[in-house]
Amino acid sequence: MAQHRLNELEIGKNYLAKELDSFVSTTDVVILSSNEEQLFTDPDREYRVSGSYKGFFEHSSEDGEKYYREKRAYVVEKV
Repeated sequence: MAQHRLNELEIGKNYLAKELDSFVSTTDVVILSSNEEQLFTDPDREYRVSGSYKGFFEHSSEDGEKYYREKRAYVVEKV
Protein backbone atom coordinates (compact mmCIF):
# COMPACT_ATOMS: atom_id res chain seq x y z
CA MET A 1 0.00 0.00 0.00
CA ALA A 2 1.37 3.42 -0.95
CA GLN A 3 1.88 5.85 1.89
CA HIS A 4 0.67 9.43 1.41
CA ARG A 5 3.24 11.96 2.61
CA LEU A 6 1.75 15.02 4.27
CA ASN A 7 3.00 18.46 3.22
CA GLU A 8 0.89 20.34 5.76
CA LEU A 9 -1.77 19.69 8.38
CA GLU A 10 -5.32 21.00 8.07
CA ILE A 11 -7.04 22.68 11.02
CA GLY A 12 -10.03 20.63 12.16
CA LYS A 13 -8.80 17.41 10.56
CA ASN A 14 -7.87 14.26 12.50
CA TYR A 15 -4.56 12.46 12.05
CA LEU A 16 -3.08 9.30 13.51
CA ALA A 17 -0.02 9.68 15.73
CA LYS A 18 2.02 7.71 13.17
CA GLU A 19 1.02 10.22 10.46
CA LEU A 20 2.11 13.10 12.72
CA ASP A 21 5.35 11.27 13.48
CA SER A 22 6.12 10.92 9.78
CA PHE A 23 5.16 14.56 9.19
CA VAL A 24 7.49 16.00 11.85
CA SER A 25 10.29 13.69 10.67
CA THR A 26 10.18 15.17 7.16
CA THR A 27 9.04 18.77 7.81
CA ASP A 28 10.59 21.62 9.82
CA VAL A 29 7.69 22.24 12.22
CA VAL A 30 6.79 22.24 15.91
CA ILE A 31 3.86 20.22 17.28
CA LEU A 32 2.29 21.18 20.60
CA SER A 33 0.15 18.40 22.02
CA SER A 34 -2.46 18.32 24.78
CA ASN A 35 -1.21 14.77 25.37
CA GLU A 36 2.26 16.12 26.20
CA GLU A 37 5.09 13.57 25.98
CA GLN A 38 2.71 10.72 25.11
CA LEU A 39 2.03 12.00 21.58
CA PHE A 40 3.90 9.16 19.86
CA THR A 41 3.39 6.34 22.40
CA ASP A 42 0.35 4.90 20.59
CA PRO A 43 0.80 5.11 16.80
CA ASP A 44 -2.92 4.55 16.15
CA ARG A 45 -4.22 7.23 18.54
CA GLU A 46 -6.04 10.07 16.78
CA TYR A 47 -5.32 13.76 17.19
CA ARG A 48 -7.22 16.76 15.83
CA VAL A 49 -5.34 19.84 14.66
CA SER A 50 -6.93 22.71 16.59
CA GLY A 51 -4.64 25.54 15.53
CA SER A 52 -1.63 26.66 13.56
CA TYR A 53 0.83 29.53 13.88
CA LYS A 54 3.44 30.88 11.45
CA GLY A 55 5.97 31.27 14.23
CA PHE A 56 6.56 31.79 17.94
CA PHE A 57 8.73 33.60 20.46
CA GLU A 58 11.36 31.73 22.39
CA HIS A 59 13.80 32.74 25.08
CA SER A 60 17.49 32.27 24.44
CA SER A 61 19.41 30.75 27.33
CA GLU A 62 22.64 32.04 25.75
CA ASP A 63 21.96 35.78 25.82
CA GLY A 64 18.67 36.09 27.73
CA GLU A 65 16.90 37.69 24.76
CA LYS A 66 13.58 36.70 23.23
CA TYR A 67 13.50 35.91 19.53
CA TYR A 68 10.68 35.36 17.08
CA ARG A 69 11.17 32.15 15.10
CA GLU A 70 9.45 31.80 11.76
CA LYS A 71 8.68 28.12 12.08
CA ARG A 72 5.22 26.63 11.60
CA ALA A 73 3.72 25.41 14.89
CA TYR A 74 0.65 23.17 15.07
CA VAL A 75 -1.53 22.58 18.13
CA VAL A 76 -3.02 19.06 18.31
CA GLU A 77 -5.48 17.58 20.80
CA LYS A 78 -6.16 13.96 21.59
CA VAL A 79 -9.51 12.85 20.12
